[in-house]
Amino acid sequence: MLINENFQRIRHEIARSLVCFTLRVIPVIDVLNGVVVHAVRGMREKYRPLESALCRTANPLDVASTFRSLGFRELYVADLDAILGGRLSLSLWRQLRTTGLVTMVDAGTASLTNADALLATGVSRVVIGTETLTYPNFLREAIDRFGSDRIRLSLDMRNGRLLTRSDKLEGSDLLSAYKLFRSMGVTSFIVLDLARVGSLEGFDAQLLETLIKTNHGEIFVGGGIRDLSDLKKLEGIGVQGALIATSLHSGVLTIQQLENSNFMA
Repeated sequence: MLINENFQRIRHEIARSLVCFTLRVIPVIDVLNGVVVHAVRGMREKYRPLESALCRTANPLDVASTFRSLGFRELYVADLDAILGGRLSLSLWRQLRTTGLVTMVDAGTASLTNADALLATGVSRVVIGTETLTYPNFLREAIDRFGSDRIRLSLDMRNGRLLTRSDKLEGSDLLSAYKLFRSMGVTSFIVLDLARVGSLEGFDAQLLETLIKTNHGEIFVGGGIRDLSDLKKLEGIGVQGALIATSLHSGVLTIQQLENSNFMA
């Protein structure tokens, strides 16, 4: 087993040396009570409607259309109403399809029926978050039904601790959970620390390096990303995508900076 693990690690390092990674910046909108909100540290009861240097309104369609007009091609959407146990915003997903953006949506998906409904609206990928996951094998069921290219798993955590509703996953460390889901066929992950969301405090580089060295799949990172230097660090680590809201809306990160660095999704 040790020899095989060493072989996998060496093969990964060789592959990384031969491939030029290009990070993609993907804007985020968090929707609560029908409007885009400024998410800060996962304290959802304190979220307020978005105030942005990029868009005059907090209407989800307006914000998404603004991102498309600025040159972005992808969008991550968190349906906080659904995540908190409310109804899916199916009409919103149909409207967002008209923007031409490729969307991935976290709507607290914990059933195949829910995933079916999302994909029927034109959503490109369903994000399944560990925060609302009740049993791990649901990932295998979803991949068998829809294919791994339509499913993205979000490793949701707070201050490094995995968030989950699953008794089997409760108390698991991120690396163990990551390996479990890789064994189920998950090929695309989001590493999301809710305690860092909206904080501009940076990310856990050591954790990301550990995950990427472990027979890694596609990895996106959300929460705490500050500026252009953070993006370059993520690219150097081998991360494929950065999910960003606060630094874009505040003007800390500019479209010109992203275009000059080839980070536009």
